[in-house]
Amino acid sequence: MILNEKEIFTRNIESLALRSLLYEVSASPKPGLVDRNNNGAHNDMDFYTFIDSSSVLGETFYHCTLTGIEHKDSSKTLLKAIRPFGIRGEKKMFAITNNVNTHKGLVFSLGIICAAIGYLYQKKPNRRWHANDICEQVKYMTEGLVERELMNKNFKNPVTYGEKLYIKYGVTGIRGEVTSGFQTVLNHGLPILKELMESRVGTFNDRLVQTLLNLMTHTEDSNILGRHNLDMLKRVQNEAKRIIELGGIFSPEGIKAIKEFDNWCIKHWVSPGGSADLLAVTIMLFLIEKL
Repeated sequence: MILNEKEIFTRNIESLALRSLLYEVSASPKPGLVDRNNNGAHNDMDFYTFIDSSSVLGETFYHCTLTGIEHKDSSKTLLKAIRPFGIRGEKKMFAITNNVNTHKGLVFSLGIICAAIGYLYQKKPNRRWHANDICEQVKYMTEGLVERELMNKNFKNPVTYGEKLYIKYGVTGIRGEVTSGFQTVLNHGLPILKELMESRVGTFNDRLVQTLLNLMTHTEDSNILGRHNLDMLKRVQNEAKRIIELGGIFSPEGIKAIKEFDNWCIKHWVSPGGSADLLAVTIMLFLIEKL
């Protein structure tokens, strides 16, 4: 079967999204997180749970991209258009993982990015896009999301994780991140990864771990807040900063500190999953710029 240019582009974006999921979970060691070394601060998932989950999400990212390409209305309505594919993707994820949440946040984040890049492709199919272009489109697509789903709601009985954290801490979580156009990624993830890739220091794995540490110092991590509190979040941010000052994964002292931090996170049940999700977003934007 001969594929047309639109189909080839859509499949390419689907592939980049899946690579982003796989690269993120494969980066090791990641303090408190599932990686190739251990399960982190989790007893219900391991490396292979993430592989299984990733294996069923390609269709989701494909349809989000295709919907963006074929969307004839303003991109203001694009989020609503892709929502059914996100819901279907979540169901497939939960089915294959026995109801373990491995990628719900990334179905949301990467699905929106796929739709945004599809919409941009529709307008100018021969252009190469910068991450800033994509994130501006994401920001436009999701404008008002925080107000609709958090600020303007009467929470007598909060249901979702995000709703509960908003009531308790005032943090907007992944909704706030997407409506900002992934500012944490643009300011503290992507520039670091680009710099490390250009310098060719260490291995690709090392560069991803170092990027994660940088994200951990700046992310209002919902996973940490959900399990613990603001004091624990500050403690994790400060420790990640200290490790970077030691040289991070590029120095013997930094490697030792990362492994010790991993053990500490496991012992204290700390999992910076919000930062891990933003690492996957960082990877996705990096790969798209290389198309």
